[in-house]
Amino acid sequence: MMMMSTHSLNLLPKSFLLPQSPNFTSLSSKLRRRRQNLTIRSVFTGIVEEMGHVKELGSSNHGGFDLRIGAKVVLQDVKLGDSIAVNGTCLTVTDFNSQDFTVGLAPETLRKTSLEELERGSLVNLERALQPTSRMGGHVVQGHVDGTGVIVSMEEEGDSLWVKVGADGGLLKYIVPKGFVAVDGTSLTVVDVSDEEGWFSFMLVAYTQRNVVIPSKRVGQKVNLEVDIMGKYVERLLLTTMNKEKKG
Repeated sequence: MMMMSTHSLNLLPKSFLLPQSPNFTSLSSKLRRRRQNLTIRSVFTGIVEEMGHVKELGSSNHGGFDLRIGAKVVLQDVKLGDSIAVNGTCLTVTDFNSQDFTVGLAPETLRKTSLEELERGSLVNLERALQPTSRMGGHVVQGHVDGTGVIVSMEEEGDSLWVKVGADGGLLKYIVPKGFVAVDGTSLTVVDVSDEEGWFSFMLVAYTQRNVVIPSKRVGQKVNLEVDIMGKYVERLLLTTMNKEKKG
């Protein structure tokens, strides 16, 4: 939505612009500066930029939990406070150098995501937050993990890999065949869903297998899941409408 708003400002007819009089000079300058500073934060596409590796993790001096990750691509323009998705979890950069960066983890993040299973040397998917000029190669991913699933099976077919993930009904209701789902931050197309058995499946082509962490995991391991936000909006709209009709 922010992208649309920013773009629409450029489409305003000249008659809508502020008069160029001394009384409006400072206000006009402020508006221009605000427009230049408009940026989309904490929104991702699910297209993994690189796989990093965990260098260190554990309790920090300030009483929290820190995760230090070795990387290259995501460090090219990193700044303190930037958002980077780590296995689909939106985290804030608290420190960095030319070879790695550090993010802080809250206890709730560890409880709700698969990051609790990480250890030194673990590979992680990394993606920087989307910018207004970025191409949308996957789908809108917020980096707000909805829950975790468990890898039920992994089967090869030619050079492709079939993956089946078990998930509870609260998440599975938002997952539909041919729809989107983010698994460990990777935007994937759902192939099939079984409500009765509690799983969904997807296929990874050879290129994707080489560039995301899922194939390196084992059956029984957790994966972070974020369902398509559109499904939640539709559900909320329908529930609100139905409640109004009942009251009316």
